Amino acid sequence: MPDERSELEEALDALDRDDLVKIVRGLLANGVALSFHGKRTAVEIARRVRPRVTRREPKLHVGSLEDQCHNLLVEGENLQAMVTLYKFRGQVDLIVTDPPYNTGGQFRYNDRWDSDPNDPDLGTLVAKEDGSRHTKWIKAMMPRLQMMKAMLKPGGVVAICIDDNELFHLGMMMDEVFGEENRLAIINWQKTTPKNSRHVSTTTDYVLVYSKDKTSTRTELLARSEKADRRFGNRDGDLIGQWKQGDLTGKRSPTSHQGMIYAIQSPFTGELHYPLETRHWAFEKATMKAWLGEWGSPYEERDLADGKPKALVIKGAPTRFDLGFDPSHPRLVQARDRALERLSAGNWPKLYFGVKGDAQPMLKVHASHVKAGAVPTTFWMDEEDPDRLVAIGSVSWAASESGRSREGIEELDAVIGTGHGFETVKPMSLIRKIIQIWCPPSGLVLDPYAGSGTTGHAVLLLNKAQEAQRRFILIEQGAPENGDKYARTLTWRRLRNAITGERPDGNMAEPLGGGFEYRLLTKTIDARAVMSMKRDELIDVVLTSHWETHRRTAPNLQRLDEDGYQYLIGRDADGEGYFLVWNNCGPVGTLDIDSYKIVTSEAKRAGLKPPFHVYARYEAFQSPNVRFWKIPDKILAHLGLDENDRYNNADQGGEEEAA
Repeated sequence: MPDERSELEEALDALDRDDLVKIVRGLLANGVALSFHGKRTAVEIARRVRPRVTRREPKLHVGSLEDQCHNLLVEGENLQAMVTLYKFRGQVDLIVTDPPYNTGGQFRYNDRWDSDPNDPDLGTLVAKEDGSRHTKWIKAMMPRLQMMKAMLKPGGVVAICIDDNELFHLGMMMDEVFGEENRLAIINWQKTTPKNSRHVSTTTDYVLVYSKDKTSTRTELLARSEKADRRFGNRDGDLIGQWKQGDLTGKRSPTSHQGMIYAIQSPFTGELHYPLETRHWAFEKATMKAWLGEWGSPYEERDLADGKPKALVIKGAPTRFDLGFDPSHPRLVQARDRALERLSAGNWPKLYFGVKGDAQPMLKVHASHVKAGAVPTTFWMDEEDPDRLVAIGSVSWAASESGRSREGIEELDAVIGTGHGFETVKPMSLIRKIIQIWCPPSGLVLDPYAGSGTTGHAVLLLNKAQEAQRRFILIEQGAPENGDKYARTLTWRRLRNAITGERPDGNMAEPLGGGFEYRLLTKTIDARAVMSMKRDELIDVVLTSHWETHRRTAPNLQRLDEDGYQYLIGRDADGEGYFLVWNNCGPVGTLDIDSYKIVTSEAKRAGLKPPFHVYARYEAFQSPNVRFWKIPDKILAHLGLDENDRYNNADQGGEEEAA
């Protein structure tokens, strides 16, 4: 018994506050929770992953030096990459990704991850016949979902593509990690056309969409379709502009709206119009009266003894409820003449009776008063009114709106050629819509399973079409077990060709512009590793890890490789310089008066303004023009090691002293 209690206490000590709160909430709520063998390890594993040295690969950078700084393509294992990208923790607007589906042909699992999450090996292919395949998939996804949540802004959104093999397990994990209350949508999109099947033909896949905090999330409008725009016209010369026919009524409640169910007399025919049995007039009575009066005749409220509230009728004119009703009554004739004259003059009132005056009352809805885009609805079809305000819930997206998988493959073929071996490529129209809805024009998109690079390509397309400045971070390991590091082949080539316009047939398409920096994850990093680095390697680590609180999501630092500089290594978008004090043969030097003079001289020659960001081992000289960054402390801090000592930095103290 004492041994069991000791083990329990140790387990509780390993949990942080968020974990404990989740456990207590679950106990109090008697809620449903996902349980699987090895769950505790899967929940903790993300905290035990160490950041890695990031090496820039200049030969694989694409675009101008300025454009390269905006986007990243990272080659490496995605959990380790997200841990390494600490500077982007809490800064991502949207994560949209397509993890391997557990169908027996894509997903690999490394059994050593339970004891060493820093092992970069992808492991062996998990067969469909493997009895533990669902558990293995869940254990791989759980720590990655936790890291995705950590990468998001408070109102950030994650959208994960999945099929029915793991749909329910993923949904339960998402509920557990993000909270059921933060679920935004379960999108059902048509990936293929129906095929012959013994039971039901599977034509759809899914996208689970969750927010980090639903109350802080903004869902953008979709662009209004051409069909929706064609509904607007201006046949009466309306001075406000284009308009379409709208409804003057709203849905009636059994217990309310009774005062808004009354008769309206037409100035053209003298007929009385009521809202339909289940409807009511949707505007205040005074407003309706004013609109009717614009047809040339004064209106008054009158009790018609019809069991309804007082009607709006032409002043002094009879109605069909009066004995001996005569449609040729002088007041009715006068009202008709005035209304026809007003109809001929154009620029009709907001309440009108059809283009000839012989229809039921209608409402003019001006395009300028309608939202510039369409709210995503519960089903996207051309027949649906895109202006209808319907909440997002379990959403079905027809192929006309989301594209099909076959289109995704054809899009990839067109950009890089055939023979790439990818059989499941998401169509860009699907990914583009997700980005448009949940990532602002200057936002940051992350894809931890970049695959063929569809997400990056979609960002580039949207930036070109909308003149936006979205940025992307793509992470892809490729298939190193097969010698295929397609992060630097297929993924890289697709993005490069999209940016430059190059095509495999030798022709040129319209360049999308932009650029990206290519980085490779190498060995794990600690104080000893930092202090033993060569100058070129240390420069890469400094430039790829640096961040400041007030501009954490600023473009990446630009490396300066020009000859003649002893300390100057880079610059930022604001024209501030970054310097590494390095002795001739190493190691890292000290910032003193002599090295400071070199810094100021090189800054002046390069046209850089203070503050000068200086990385050095010690600071023996201080200046208001210098922002000092101590090596290795600040590098480790920029990688998050100072905030995760329990897992990432357990033996760092001795290493730093030895360094």
